Amino acid sequence: MGAAYLNKLNESQRAAVEHGVGLANGRIGGPLLVIAGAGSEKTNTLAHRVAHLIVHGADPRRILLMTFSRRAASEMARRVERLCARGLGDQAGPFTDALTWAGTFHGIGARILRDYAGDIGLDPQFTIHDREDSADLMNLVRHGLGFSKMESRFPTKATCLSIYSRAVNAAAPLQDMLRGNFPWCSGWEQQLRELFAGYVEAKQAQNVLDYDDLLLYWAQTMSEPLLAEEIGGRWDHVLVDEYQDTNRLQASILMGLKPGGRGLTVVGDDAQAIYSFRAATVRNILDFPQEFSPAADVITLDRNYRSTQPILAAANGVISLAKERFTKNPWTERASAERPRLVTVRDEADQAYFVAGEVLENREAGMRLKDQAVLFRASHHSGPLEVELTRRNIPFRKFGGLKFLDSAHVKDMLAALRFAENPRDRVAGFRVMQLLPGVGPSTAQATLDAMANAPDPLERLAELPCPARAAADWPGFVELLRELRSCRSGWPAEIGRVRAWYEPHLERMHEDAEMRRADLRQLENIAAGYPSRERFLTELTLDPPDATSGEAGLPLLDEDYLILSTIHSAKGQEWRSVFVLNTVDGCIPSDLGVGTSDEIEEERRLLYVAMTRAKDSLTLVIPQRFFTHEQSPTGDRHIYAARTRFIPASLLHHFETCAWPSVPADESTGSRVRQVRVDVGARMRGMWR
Repeated sequence: MGAAYLNKLNESQRAAVEHGVGLANGRIGGPLLVIAGAGSEKTNTLAHRVAHLIVHGADPRRILLMTFSRRAASEMARRVERLCARGLGDQAGPFTDALTWAGTFHGIGARILRDYAGDIGLDPQFTIHDREDSADLMNLVRHGLGFSKMESRFPTKATCLSIYSRAVNAAAPLQDMLRGNFPWCSGWEQQLRELFAGYVEAKQAQNVLDYDDLLLYWAQTMSEPLLAEEIGGRWDHVLVDEYQDTNRLQASILMGLKPGGRGLTVVGDDAQAIYSFRAATVRNILDFPQEFSPAADVITLDRNYRSTQPILAAANGVISLAKERFTKNPWTERASAERPRLVTVRDEADQAYFVAGEVLENREAGMRLKDQAVLFRASHHSGPLEVELTRRNIPFRKFGGLKFLDSAHVKDMLAALRFAENPRDRVAGFRVMQLLPGVGPSTAQATLDAMANAPDPLERLAELPCPARAAADWPGFVELLRELRSCRSGWPAEIGRVRAWYEPHLERMHEDAEMRRADLRQLENIAAGYPSRERFLTELTLDPPDATSGEAGLPLLDEDYLILSTIHSAKGQEWRSVFVLNTVDGCIPSDLGVGTSDEIEEERRLLYVAMTRAKDSLTLVIPQRFFTHEQSPTGDRHIYAARTRFIPASLLHHFETCAWPSVPADESTGSRVRQVRVDVGARMRGMWR
């Protein structure tokens, strides 16, 4: 078995791929941390490592590969398949087909919980709530406890869910979480404890798990030594991508799977840890060597294949000022004479004019719109630019709009499927019942109460008297649920049956029914790719596709379009030309993200991530005056700001600095002068002569 498929790897990549592979007596290597700088082809390296393990005899059924999206896992599996084909030839097929444990933490967690449901007191027929459904259930409990009628303002359902989720994922005491992240809610600690206890009881009574439960239940399962040993023993090798984005729960799961670190590989970049708002902690990757000391090995991938040397030098300068980081010296062979630009403009309107003009100039020079991106700290920062792009007929796609599953018509369809899958799911039942004309919240609530304690909730539903105002539609609704529950139609025909039932309601409720109907057909196409209703509902909730008709902006008619994206959404992407808006204090760092030293450090990493998306050209725009949602005492919603603190004067030599509109030079002196339309100064002097 040759290793020609490793020939294109550089020395560090190859060291990471070969670490612990092929040890004598079938021994498995110790814990490995791969620090992968931006643009260092870490995904390619991780895929090579998995393939190399398989080529050298590792059982692919005993390899667990965890990424942060199902699409990333699928792409990784395809790469592994290609590499194994080069290493094993015709024998590769059965091996790569057996790589079945590749997915997200939440997706793998759902599979483990179904496998071990009987051991942990869980009904394996549980359904999974997405964030909106979880917030709705939280609100039902909140209302039932009387917290929606308090004399003073109680936190909203979304805020309550955020507090609960943050506390669970950070594995932190509620009191500390409130004090550090939700100080305005600290006075409600006792009520929130009561609410969260009621929320947990409601989920268990309805046999539903929320997104956080998939990690929480898994972590709790791993705290039982016998189960931890059995589950961890299912895999010889556990590999984790984007380790800097893991939270405390995920780290505890890994410690339970591989307590000594044998066979554990984690890959990530501490300089790209930007998800603390999801309870991710950079401490997991920073502390990994100490957690497994002295067995852990650390390999650094420091060659950058993406950016030019001037862009990389500027980005390295920004991150070099970080308070704590792994020392690495990223380098590249991509030479260029073009330094990144710091462009000062008067305000957001000028920023929009400037960026739109530059985008068009790049296009005229042969660069596609898709090869250019405009990045920003917060979604609303792109508002003036979107207006200007529309005015100039520049098509764009904005990342960060509605998700496919957030649209009402898709959620209606999924609610019907989920209610049939689990008739104790009150959120799904509450939603789908109210689609019927004549059924309101009170009728839906009373019906669900009557079903709650029945041995067979759907049979109990069929026995209940038909609501008088819903006489025309109620029998068809009950028959639909019984048919779905019996699985007579089979999957995926069931979703077509639901669509046929739902379409009359769609036309009644929505003026744009035809556009929404296209989404439902797309949902059917997606469903055809899953083997069962349960797998479809689980995986669609865990990894929803992007929006179709729900995208920000109009449906695209042009095959080429400019990319607009928040910096968080841009992580992992790259473009030839990148513009970063509002590179000023108050935006980067955000005025909401400067409360603690750790928050400031994360904002610094956010700027680093934005800069390292650029391959050939990078422009940071500095408006001297920009709009804010906070109103000042004078009534003005504009503030004046300086260049971001993350680019101090000591780093300016890495940049070309200029103002826009550009100021022409005086040919006689070489100095820059401004063209004046009205010499107001001369008029003022003339007033006294």
